[in-house]
This record gives sequence, structure tokens and C-alpha cells, in this order.
Amino acid sequence: MPSALFVVSEEGYWGEECIEPLQTLDEAGVEITVATPSGGKPVVDERSIDPENVGEETAERVREADESDPRLQNPVPLATTSADGYDAVVFPGGHGTEWDVNQDKHARTLLRDAVETGDKKALVVCHAVGLLAFTRDSDGGFLVDGRSVTGFPNEWEEGIVDDDDCMPDGRKLPYWVEDEVKAAGGTWDAELDAETSVRTDGDLLTGRGPGSSHAAAVALLSALGIE
Repeated sequence: MPSALFVVSEEGYWGEECIEPLQTLDEAGVEITVATPSGGKPVVDERSIDPENVGEETAERVREADESDPRLQNPVPLATTSADGYDAVVFPGGHGTEWDVNQDKHARTLLRDAVETGDKKALVVCHAVGLLAFTRDSDGGFLVDGRSVTGFPNEWEEGIVDDDDCMPDGRKLPYWVEDEVKAAGGTWDAELDAETSVRTDGDLLTGRGPGSSHAAAVALLSALGIE
């Protein structure tokens, strides 16, 4: 049975970006393990379960999974994991990743090993794409250098943070994903004119945001050879 490790934020994951790929892969027969930086239960971004923000159907689906999926209730500590045990590693997005997952050395190691080994895949979505700006390859260069990627664009961030880069909850956003990934050498194209945006570059797959979550999951299944 193919397997995937989901690395989910304890500081605020975006519901659809986790639950949509998790359930899509699950339905395709992929065995899933969830990890968080400390091993505590992942925390959903309240905005991603607000019916006025995401619609009633998505809000209910995410809330139910967040409260009842046993894998989300009992994650393993990220430090205890290794890419060796999985066919894919998945990094769902959400602004919260900027405070934990994207800064975690074990997350960087997982991403590097999944992309470099040649027999695994990595899917990184939305704000989690910022992880690429901090991940080095085995030669010390940036893993994203020269790679074609998508992710949460500056144009969308402008509509969320205030003039001081503060979030609606008052937290100051430490960086903008697009800026940092470009600075690390990534070839950025969020395809803002397209309904969805998923990029595949070797064993690295990236997804733009919530609306691309299903397309990203399907692309990962295809990359794994699962119909």
C-alpha cells in the first residue's frame, strides 16, 4: 500500500488544503500518517471553517475531519519521522506554517530527502511553499533554485495583511512567500489567470492555494502512479 506523511501546522493550517488532499489520497488507498512539529494536535485556522468565508459545505467537512479524524487527533512528532518510510510527503498550507513548519529543520530534511532520493514525491501547498525558501539541497544550495513552482501570491497577501503586515488576528506575518521563494532562486508562476495552479518539477509538486487543493492531490496521485 502506498503511504504519505502529512506535515500539518500547530499554528493554523488552512482546512481545505489539508483535508481535501488527505481525503482524496485516503479514498485512493494511500495510507496516511499525520505529523506536527511537536506532536500536538494540529490547529485549524478559524477563517478556514467560517461558512461566510469558505461556504457551508467546506466549513462543515473540514470541521468534522478536524474534530474526528483519528490521524489528526493523534499526530506523531515531526522529529521522529523520516522520508524513508513514505512514498510521499505532503505539506498543507495556511499562514500558520510560517511560524512553525516552514522554520522546522526536520521539515526541511523531509522535503529535501523526498525530492532528492528519486523514488518519492513531495507536495507543498500555499503558504507551506515558503518552506522552499529555507531548504537547502545536499550540496548546500537552495532546493528551489531553478525549479518551477507556484504558491500563495503577493497579490492575494495584499488583501489579507494590513500596512504593517499584520494578520486579522494581530500576528505580524514574518515574510511573504512569493518574495522569499523568488529570492531563493525559484521560478515563480502562480498562474493568476487560471482557476487552479499546480506545478510539477521533478519530484516536487506545488499548489497555489485552497482552490488548487484537489487538483494538487490528483496530480500527486498521478505522480505516484495511482489511478
